[in-house]
Amino acid sequence: MATVFVTGSFDDLRSGQIRFLEEASKLGAVHVWLWSDEQVQFATGRAPKLPTNERHYLLASLRYVARVNLVSGQLAAGALPDTGGRRPDVWVADEVGASHGQQAQCAALGVAYRVFGASDLAGFPAETRRAEPHPAGRKKVIVTGCFDWFHSGHVRFFEEVSELGDLYVVVGSDENVALLKGAGHPMFPQAERRYVVGSVRFVTQALVSSGTGWMDAEPEIARVKPDIYAVNEDGDKPEKRAFCEEHGLEYVVLKRIPKPGLPRRQSTDLRGF
Repeated sequence: MATVFVTGSFDDLRSGQIRFLEEASKLGAVHVWLWSDEQVQFATGRAPKLPTNERHYLLASLRYVARVNLVSGQLAAGALPDTGGRRPDVWVADEVGASHGQQAQCAALGVAYRVFGASDLAGFPAETRRAEPHPAGRKKVIVTGCFDWFHSGHVRFFEEVSELGDLYVVVGSDENVALLKGAGHPMFPQAERRYVVGSVRFVTQALVSSGTGWMDAEPEIARVKPDIYAVNEDGDKPEKRAFCEEHGLEYVVLKRIPKPGLPRRQSTDLRGF
């Protein structure tokens, strides 16, 4: 398989950057050269929103990323990082991060240089399900939620739940999120939220709910036929407990504990971050 290198701060990991990494992964195994906090400060004149270890964790959680390497020191604008002699088959950049300096460096090294434009990254693929069939004897686990301002706490929750079985995530529809949370919600449309959730390697499949209320995922539960319904402490609702008792599902409530070394995150705290 070809090796693909990309570099950047990935300080505000959103759907556009994930789409970029997905397209890059179609060329080969993606190795991200992630800017350190020092490099972000040097290149942008301000400290990063998220610390290096949190940005590393988020990137490594994506199914499109094979490896994350740290760029230390101070990298000149438009330059490629020192990769310790490792040479990719292709360097990839988006229109924002591309530069003539990078292109010239790649030409000197005999490495292909590819730039993805806005048209290459438009839209969100409709299907995020893994190709592998469900293993016999392995449980299915379902979780539900808005997943509006996506953060490391969501990834940690998915990581923990995936240890219980194959993880199916049902993202609340725009209509139902607005019903439950009121005006101004959601911030991102359902197709985008489903895409971001489905890009996490711990998730087997991401779906959009088609029901209403706290049990808006009831039609999807009927389709997936999970063994376990998992929630965090904030998502623990009497309606969910009653549904699981009635339908014979195991109900698991997890505490909101961040990944060791990372700060506690909540979407409400990050709105407009």
